[in-house]
Amino acid sequence: MTKGDETKNAILDTALAMASELGLEGVTIGILAKATKMSKSGLFAHFQSKENLQVEILKYGASIFIETAVIPALRTEAGISRIRALVNNWIKWASSHAGGCLFITASNEFSNREGIVRTFLLQQQKSWVGTMRKVARSAVKTGEFRQDLDCDQFVFELYSLLLGFHLYHHLLHSEEIETRQKIALDQLFDKYRK
Repeated sequence: MTKGDETKNAILDTALAMASELGLEGVTIGILAKATKMSKSGLFAHFQSKENLQVEILKYGASIFIETAVIPALRTEAGISRIRALVNNWIKWASSHAGGCLFITASNEFSNREGIVRTFLLQQQKSWVGTMRKVARSAVKTGEFRQDLDCDQFVFELYSLLLGFHLYHHLLHSEEIETRQKIALDQLFDKYRK
């Protein structure tokens, strides 16, 4: 890794933490320059625009999410165990950031805006939905879920559960959220079991 890459990763570490707390729109070249003790022109040289910075933050966050949540879950035994691992890893990811899951908050910020940030978010979310679909199919292959599983419906319900967790954890600060999440996940599994 070159010194330039190391510098860029250090910038993106700071930017990711800021975006989690302030939202992507809250991370400007000026604010990030101050936080990283760099000049605005030096920081601008790395990204060329605020939109490029936002996309780079999302790409960096996605790479960390894949390393810490997706890959470890895919190494888990196929089936319900893999789905449960993916859910638990997602919860750790979302809970470890001040503002929750960067992709959920950014999706809210950019859902009605055209541009490269929204385009990247769409691709990232489609990939995430595809990952959830893949782990659902693994439960069919192991015989834990019915052969006639509607994967799209299952993924919709699973993602709805995660979005509900996000709201209850980050906004409502529910003390019962972990218990409720486990009950909801078990009920979802029961609905689709063979």
